[in-house]
Amino acid sequence: MVSHRRPTRPGLNRGVRVTVLSAAAATAAATLNAAPASAGPGDTPETARAAVDRLYGEAERATERYNAARENMDRMRGKVARAQDSAARTQQDINETRALLGSMAGAQYRSGGIDPSVALLLSSDPDTYLDRAAALDRAGERRALTLHKLRTAQRKIAQSRAEAAGALAALERDRAAVARHKRTVEGKLAAARHLLSSLPAADRASFGRASRSGREETPPEAGPGSARGLAALRAARQALGRPYVWGAGGPAGFDCSGLMQWAYAQAGVALPRTSQAQRYAGRMVPLSQAQPGDLVAYRADASHIGMYAGGGQVIHAPYPGASVRYDPVGMMPVSSVTRV
Repeated sequence: MVSHRRPTRPGLNRGVRVTVLSAAAATAAATLNAAPASAGPGDTPETARAAVDRLYGEAERATERYNAARENMDRMRGKVARAQDSAARTQQDINETRALLGSMAGAQYRSGGIDPSVALLLSSDPDTYLDRAAALDRAGERRALTLHKLRTAQRKIAQSRAEAAGALAALERDRAAVARHKRTVEGKLAAARHLLSSLPAADRASFGRASRSGREETPPEAGPGSARGLAALRAARQALGRPYVWGAGGPAGFDCSGLMQWAYAQAGVALPRTSQAQRYAGRMVPLSQAQPGDLVAYRADASHIGMYAGGGQVIHAPYPGASVRYDPVGMMPVSSVTRV
């Protein structure tokens, strides 16, 4: 989400360098914290654009927190459903066990309520005593096993209901987090749009041209790579020109981590949803050894991520208002390169 910055020259040998706009962000940040997001008379286009850059960076961090909360919501929904299903099955077992115990009690009542062992001792048929005694032992074992099954089922249903209650509480917390992060993202993006609208038309145009569109570029030579990495890169290239949409995972629009997850899904590989988790989805390699399809995470907190496309370029979903495109791999500080 930094492709609006002036890019460094492509190529891995030049290293990763911070652009002039990034250096100006520190100056703009103090002013922006204490003042509305608009270009004042003392502001230069550079400081205003740096402030927009900072707002976009903060919005992207909030977007990844939003993605993580949504992923947790999906996980909790599954946990709630499994716990409730387990409780329902266990309740059916309890009902059947209680019915069986009831039939045993009914049989004893119909026999006159006399303890079966006493009735056996009073029997006037000594020839069948041993057979009946053996049957009585088996009936006692059956009652004991049935009672044990009932107690076990009661403990299990209590545990399932407790798990369901805990998962429901976590789900509500995740829903609140999703709403909170959504408000943060929308607020940051609104402030960035307001600040951009206060810039002269020429500066707004240059902001949008800070890096290449991708659709008008000759694709970089991919070079050697793993089969699934190259397959993911082919999928990512199909998304060139599609819009950045925060929180989106395609195919009509993408945020940065949504594009990586979607592209690798087309290659048959399941990636986690957030850029922070994606950076650990494989083996880390040096930037100098990057191959097509490798994931390139940016900033120390990995709040932005792209895919190495070869030729010193990455393909990524940059920021709101921009489309999926190519940019130099050194467009901002690289924190890690991951081979999936």
